[in-house]
Amino acid sequence: MNTLGERLKYARKKNGYTQDSLAETIGVSRGVIFNLEKNKTEPQSIVINAICQTLKINRDWLVSGIGEIEDNSETSRSAKILAELYDVAKELSENEQLYLLDTVKALKQRLGKDKT
Repeated sequence: MNTLGERLKYARKKNGYTQDSLAETIGVSRGVIFNLEKNKTEPQSIVINAICQTLKINRDWLVSGIGEIEDNSETSRSAKILAELYDVAKELSENEQLYLLDTVKALKQRLGKDKT
């Protein structure tokens, strides 16, 4: 895969997105994805960032082919954990969500005290 377009197409398909579904998810037209995959346009940074976040891929890999495809940064790992926590919490009642929040805050405070 020598071009951004080839890498984008590979990552998009690997993650089960069509051009339409990826475009809709990141808030651009299908033509933007099509043109990027055909290397017809220079990508805007905001679009590249949205693609990488959505597909959970490494920005350097997408743009230049350097590094691994997966984004294994600490920020990416934290985002995955928070997304999973959100998925669990959204099924709870408001009172249950508040209880969960209080529990997390108490745990954070306790862990903070244990470190000192």
